[in-house]
Amino acid sequence: MHRRRVLTALALTATLALAPGAAQADVNWNRIDLPAERTAIETFQFFDQRLQDVGWQLARGNADYCDNAIPSIGLQLQDMASYGSPEVARRALGLKRDFAVQTAARGSPAAATGAFAANREVIRLGSFDPNEWPASPRLNWQRLKLAHDHVDELLESEGSVTVGFAGGETVEVAPVTVCATRFELAGRGDDAVATGDRVVIGIKFPGFAYEEQVFAGVVAHELAHNLLGHKAWLDRHGRSRSNTRRTEREADRLMPWLLANAGYDPVAAEEFLETYKPTSGSVLFIPGTHQKWRDRAEAVAGEVPQIRALTEAHGSADWRTHFRREIDPQQSLDD
Repeated sequence: MHRRRVLTALALTATLALAPGAAQADVNWNRIDLPAERTAIETFQFFDQRLQDVGWQLARGNADYCDNAIPSIGLQLQDMASYGSPEVARRALGLKRDFAVQTAARGSPAAATGAFAANREVIRLGSFDPNEWPASPRLNWQRLKLAHDHVDELLESEGSVTVGFAGGETVEVAPVTVCATRFELAGRGDDAVATGDRVVIGIKFPGFAYEEQVFAGVVAHELAHNLLGHKAWLDRHGRSRSNTRRTEREADRLMPWLLANAGYDPVAAEEFLETYKPTSGSVLFIPGTHQKWRDRAEAVAGEVPQIRALTEAHGSADWRTHFRREIDPQQSLDD
């Protein structure tokens, strides 16, 4: 899935090696540890890959039931212009140009080709070379967003995208349908939030240390907010404590449905709530807006029998038809 990252917060590259506003020609290469810079970038990519793998599995597995579904190949790019020092990032990764592969989500069409290795240099998206698009000297994330949007448009209009690599190889990739949410790794912070069209998770989020299906629980919770239209509903009707609780309770209860359709055990939603207790001050457990975690875990567990019955009978759990809503997405509820 094509997703822009939260790059303005990225603290992994050579920003410390340059004085603020320093020109690229002023880089003191004697002070730059290029192996360390590459390791920092690859560490970010490691966490990003884990998020994209889980996000893709959830978005793909639930595509039949999303109101807004799009074609995608599961590819994320990176642009050296988004780093604090593009020149240092290029040298650390051994690139001549700015664009390269960031991730190819596990199980996606991009990953299936075997062509999209991390940091492989990209010189063409369809008929355009994104490296030729103008960009500001550093910390420019807009061009990367433009590249991802361009790929999305090609998939929608042409039914495939041809990607060209340095060295002359090209590969044409056809998409599959996924729920229309992008998954982004923030370069700092430990929160997980949904914005309506994105799921953003901080690189220090403790769930990255959990086994995959438990980590998938929090990704599913945030994805549920987007799929259920909670941001738009709260924008219209206000973020009172009772309104916020309703949306959080709905997102909790939809978690196991999304997990089951993605091939995870729906019980992992309950395991996540039991594992990630409210000790960190995360927005997932703001006092007053969320029920006690035990109550939340019990509510989630109550969904599992219906999910299992539907999956056994039909091969998947159609939450668009069978999930009980607690809010009317078109109207407000009386407190």
